Amino acid sequence: MPVVEIAQLGSLAGDGRLMALDVGSKTIGIALSDVLRMLATPLRTLKRGKLVTDLAELDALVRKNRVAALIVGLPLNMDGTEGPRCQSVRQFAANIANHGPAPLAGLPVVFQDERLSTAAVTRGMIDDYDMSRAKRAERVDAAAAAWILESALARLRGAGD
Repeated sequence: MPVVEIAQLGSLAGDGRLMALDVGSKTIGIALSDVLRMLATPLRTLKRGKLVTDLAELDALVRKNRVAALIVGLPLNMDGTEGPRCQSVRQFAANIANHGPAPLAGLPVVFQDERLSTAAVTRGMIDDYDMSRAKRAERVDAAAAAWILESALARLRGAGD
């Protein structure tokens, strides 16, 4: 699993969908792009368990959806520095590379700044859909992953200019 910059993604990942991960301590929000890499759609929220189980579930989704690369949300501090949460996310990405089954372990990874993603998604769910707290809790992580993916897709389009 090479960690790459967004500009390198087109040449390394070829065709295929991008999968975004919003890695938390209890859940992993998952979103997918379309094959043209124009749209981001929340897929599901995975409740974290044992690492081997989490990696097997992610691998199954990679295979089923023909994923070409991973976009992993990086929870930077508001001043742009990395704290303990970033270290945890980077370790999860390293675990994918070191312990994940193929093809998951070999996918290129791009880290995407995810500052305020959950807050933005939650605010939108309250304002736009008047969603209850319980329903928001079920959907917020996958929606945050879609927000992360949308940001990466915008960067990818900009990198191609």
